Amino acid sequence: MSTTALPEARPLNLLQFLRQELKPKAPFLTPFNVISIPIILVGLVILAVRFTKGLGSVTNLNQEFPWGFWIGFDVVTGVALAGGAYVITFVVYVLKVERYHPIVRVTVLNGFLAYLFYAGGLFLDLGKPWHIINPMIGNSFGYNSVLFLVAWHFALYMTAEFIEFSPAIAEWLGARRMRRFLQSITVGTVIAGFTISTLHQAGLGALYLMAKGKIHPLWYTEFMPVLFFVSSIFAGISMIIVEGTLSHRVLKDHMDAEHGEFDKLIFGLAKGAALTMFAYYFFKALIFIHEHHWDLMGDRWGNLYLLEILGLTLVPCFMFAYGIRHRSLGVVRWAAGLAILGVILNRLNISLIAFNWFSPNHYYPSWQEVWVTAMIISCEIWVFRWVVMRMPVLRKATGFD
Repeated sequence: MSTTALPEARPLNLLQFLRQELKPKAPFLTPFNVISIPIILVGLVILAVRFTKGLGSVTNLNQEFPWGFWIGFDVVTGVALAGGAYVITFVVYVLKVERYHPIVRVTVLNGFLAYLFYAGGLFLDLGKPWHIINPMIGNSFGYNSVLFLVAWHFALYMTAEFIEFSPAIAEWLGARRMRRFLQSITVGTVIAGFTISTLHQAGLGALYLMAKGKIHPLWYTEFMPVLFFVSSIFAGISMIIVEGTLSHRVLKDHMDAEHGEFDKLIFGLAKGAALTMFAYYFFKALIFIHEHHWDLMGDRWGNLYLLEILGLTLVPCFMFAYGIRHRSLGVVRWAAGLAILGVILNRLNISLIAFNWFSPNHYYPSWQEVWVTAMIISCEIWVFRWVVMRMPVLRKATGFD
């Protein structure tokens, strides 16, 4: 593990310092670089075609299916998987559970980058991208529109996450006064961020309340906002477990001893995921029974529903419980992976697969849509790695309290 300390003060020449920081900190020809660079380059070509020839040139969107893979996966699913940031900051700064403090910065960084890049999926999906400001100013929608609320929640929460992470930037730059000020507003920012995140996680579910006649009855319910919020909790925690495991293996040379003890935190995270998953499953079961959905089972839609609820919700919930009881890190990690797949399937079912389920026409994402999503994820990983290798994210900065 790295014991390299950050200097107490940065060079006086900021330009020289930034030039030094832009130099590579690791070997360039790594497996990830070799795979991701062609993905990014081809993705940029696809985006050039998209912005010059329109959506129809690279997507399978149409009037019947106006929201496709970039919305269903990049935005609706990506926001749920980024829920770990508001969960961990609330637990550490509000509930004062200090043992999770070492993973706050890396979790907030992951959450901020996810929102930043996945919001790009929304920008790509708009036929006229320059109209992206319309939902925020209420133009054509009105101030009572759910889209107006979600747009503002997105913007405000991204701002809150940036402020939460900004002490690391101040330490990187050696800006002591700025760092003291930013730390003084951290708790207030966390409370505001948690409130806003609760609203927009539920708000994404509220968007689909207006599609009652289009979403299959097994997935449509008036409680979708609540289900979206609850599922974002265990989705976010599961992502922390998976991303934390990968980060602590790949970036172990850029962390100190305190931040290297991630395995000790996994079982506590697993408890939170298991409890919220069971609450989510119980709520889904109540809705299923109350709505008398028994007659909807037996066909492919019923089988898909059972796969999501039993195979990718209840099974990983019990796997979490088993892993906690028997102190098995492997079982917990597999449970986290299955839980993530369950949330992905749920969001895709609601936004794409079971949307317009009765139509003789079906939407399938084009290879260009999938490729651009892979490009977005690759770019996010590049930025994440660049930041972690330079800023005090997985290590403490010396000279600061």
